[in-house]
Amino acid sequence: MASIDTSIYKRPEELLQNLIRFDTTNPPGNELPLMQYIDSLLTAAGFDTAFIAKETNRPNLFTRLKGRGEAPPLLLYGHADVVTAANQKWTYPPFEGMIADGYVWGRGALDMKCGLAMMIAALLRAKAENFQPAGDIVFCAMCDEETGGACGAKFLVREHMDLFKDIKYAISEFGGYTMYIDGKKFYLIQVAEKHHCAVEITFHGPSGHGSIPVKNSAMYKMGKALVALNDKQLPVHISAVTERMIKLIASHISEPDSAYFKQLLDPSKTDAMLEIIREKTGNFFDPLLHNTVNAIMVKGGVNINVVPGKVTLYLDGRILPDFNDNDLRNELINVVGHDCDVKITNYEQARADADLSMFDMLSDILKEKEPDCIPIPIIISASTDARLLAKLGIQTYGYLPIDLPEGFDFMKSVHAADERIPVASMHSGADAIYRVLERYGQ
Repeated sequence: MASIDTSIYKRPEELLQNLIRFDTTNPPGNELPLMQYIDSLLTAAGFDTAFIAKETNRPNLFTRLKGRGEAPPLLLYGHADVVTAANQKWTYPPFEGMIADGYVWGRGALDMKCGLAMMIAALLRAKAENFQPAGDIVFCAMCDEETGGACGAKFLVREHMDLFKDIKYAISEFGGYTMYIDGKKFYLIQVAEKHHCAVEITFHGPSGHGSIPVKNSAMYKMGKALVALNDKQLPVHISAVTERMIKLIASHISEPDSAYFKQLLDPSKTDAMLEIIREKTGNFFDPLLHNTVNAIMVKGGVNINVVPGKVTLYLDGRILPDFNDNDLRNELINVVGHDCDVKITNYEQARADADLSMFDMLSDILKEKEPDCIPIPIIISASTDARLLAKLGIQTYGYLPIDLPEGFDFMKSVHAADERIPVASMHSGADAIYRVLERYGQ
């Protein structure tokens, strides 16, 4: 049997290549072979590991780096599954982990096998250097994040919460990457995320034969509602985290952009300012200042010649941390009116308050390498496993430092064709995670 090369931590890009080569497209996931590979690295380095599984072929892997007992445990976690790469045009095959043009290419390169590779590299380095952190470092490679976590974080939080005993802080996705505004480099550190929900809006109207014009039908009412949702923004909301983020940005960029960002914090001017800065920042800031919905599906009608008396519009809803499902429902009714039924389903309350206790330390690690960079806290518009761990009182920091070139749009690359990460960022990111282990609890 070939020996396991635990010095791979010195080559985190190679570690990422190996992880990408396991096709963990979810569904079905099939994370077991990848977890066995991670297990082989950790056990060869002297770690004790455990598989915790709801389904045999979809385990979650735990290990622990023992600390000095001077601080509570710190959790490092990430998911091993990825979304499909089917029906996308890739420059290089999505599961070969090619290195070309200074990047590692492949599905999961950003979301989030890069993060797993950084964390594993940091743990292997700690063992190799006989480093003992202030508190235990708990590492968990999870399955099933991309479809809700039934076999992953949701299962672990519900049935194995003892594994997270005494943990208050965690490092995971979905932040740490760079964004450029007015030529300044900002590192986005996730400290909170929006709640996800499903929205159903049902419309009723007269039905009848398709050959006879029907006024004010359910389908027509739905059409008017879609136009209203497209034309009207939901109300502006400025959270404490977003206010801090915008003030930091405004203080580091030049006029007139600085003035535009300052005016984002005036609710009477927010939407107008969003239109002005959209050319430079896209839609990044819009969902951080509003609850949002996107129309996804329509259900109505059975036969082509029958006007349906009932039509249901299905929307993806995202709610800011300080708000809840009733708030979104009321905001939607104010837009689409009362002549319909608005129902919120699959709502999961996320952590409302963001604990920024570790933010300065995480920022300092970045600034020591890049004195001119500006770390800022963000709320992300997507949802991650952090929402589930928050139920146990765990504050997750999205902190996988990825230094991207100006013009590289991180969010547009996630789940897309040609997902890739700079090789250099794998080295700097793995080193940053190791610095977290060194600084934590100091």
